[in-house]
Amino acid sequence: MFPEIAEAQPLAREWDKAHPRKPMTLMPQRWTTFFAAAALVAATAAVGSAQQEPVEEIHARAEQGDAEAQYNLGRIYANGEGVPRNGVEAVRWFRLGAEQGNAEAQNGLGVMYASGRGVPQDDAEAVRWFRLAADQGDGNAQFRLGGMYKDGKGVPRNYMEAVRWYRLAADQGHGNAMFTLGTIYKGGEGVLRDEAEAVRWYRLAADQGFDLALSNLGFLYFERGDYVQAYQWFHLYSARLPPDWPAESRTGFRDMVYERLTPEQRTDAQRLAREWDEAHPR
Repeated sequence: MFPEIAEAQPLAREWDKAHPRKPMTLMPQRWTTFFAAAALVAATAAVGSAQQEPVEEIHARAEQGDAEAQYNLGRIYANGEGVPRNGVEAVRWFRLGAEQGNAEAQNGLGVMYASGRGVPQDDAEAVRWFRLAADQGDGNAQFRLGGMYKDGKGVPRNYMEAVRWYRLAADQGHGNAMFTLGTIYKGGEGVLRDEAEAVRWYRLAADQGFDLALSNLGFLYFERGDYVQAYQWFHLYSARLPPDWPAESRTGFRDMVYERLTPEQRTDAQRLAREWDEAHPR
């Protein structure tokens, strides 16, 4: 179970008890689904969006042996941008770029092996390509290599190695790596449990725009009984949830914490949220 889901459950149960006339049977599932999806998006996405350049021009440069173009063409086929999605073609072009030492292509090829897209799934081969890219300083590959060590995929499970690679990625501003370090220190996974360190990494992730960190900060401060801080982070998080979410699901935790605050505390909490929002324009 993801640590953020475990943190959500006590508060969700408290919400259910406080609202007996409106059973929230769907709410925990919606939160669980969202948390799991948000935590995994950056970890499992093959590649980002390709450069805005005609596919024909990229293809021509790739055919001439341009490693960056080969990576971009692999990315286009992996994502189906302007062409039908084709894992086999994506792998072919990633491999050509990777064999020339292009770190992004090596990372892309690693993702294809990890997910089994266009090639038979092979964690050991994924680790090999992630490592080649990570050794060149590619932050995405460092993050993914950390995940392989954390989960024991393709390599023996090793939390110290996982934390090392996550830190290297985080040092490059990788928001998902920062968030993952926060969950590791919050849950004490292979490290001494350290809530101060968890807060530090969650805050850094939030600074990078990784919104799920806002929610985890809310739960962490709620557990401490610091409802002013809990409200601040829940308020910021709820404002960033998809607009089509039911209002009760978007604001339920925030509003429940709000009810525990004195008028003075409410003013302070809203001021803190406003100041943080102003310092982090979307």
